[in-house]
Amino acid sequence: MRFIFIIGLLFTSYTAIADYLPQDGDIIFQSSQSNQSKAVEQATNSPYSHMGIIFTKNGKPYVFEAASKVVYTPLDKWINRGKNKKYVIKRLKDHTLSAKEITNLKQVAHTFENKPYDIWFGWDDNYIYCSELVWKIYNKALNLKIGKLQTIKDFNLTSPAVKQKLKQRYGDKIPYQETVISPVAMFNSPLLITVDKNW
Repeated sequence: MRFIFIIGLLFTSYTAIADYLPQDGDIIFQSSQSNQSKAVEQATNSPYSHMGIIFTKNGKPYVFEAASKVVYTPLDKWINRGKNKKYVIKRLKDHTLSAKEITNLKQVAHTFENKPYDIWFGWDDNYIYCSELVWKIYNKALNLKIGKLQTIKDFNLTSPAVKQKLKQRYGDKIPYQETVISPVAMFNSPLLITVDKNW
């Protein structure tokens, strides 16, 4: 009986992704295991510290993400890299992307490929962080603003982990007025619906 129960748990944990049919433009969220993840989660009061946009290449789903640089990562590898392999996938609500819209998304995405990760969370396009990447792809390609823009001062900056990361990145010159888009702001956008999750 115990063996059957364990097999059942394993089957449940894998059916979510097995039943999911990836579509270009889907947006995926996770809790990253990077060294800044704790600070991001505490600053934004959210479990979501990393995200990317899904595109199909050669018949296989990839996550286009800002990691050490902006790259394509196989979807299964991306999920396995997250904390406890948990994830949530969302897509546009009441709107099926046309072939032209998908082409536009991919063309804009290409302009960001291989750009270095932005550890300072600036709003220019020279360096890119994860939520900034996805937000700008949708905004530039389809004129859609997924998630409310904020500034650094809008976040919870009181925890020791956040204070340490701010000190490490900015010293005594924290750019409180810098425009920022967080993963949770995009996650909570009314433009999106959840289509798959293992959370």
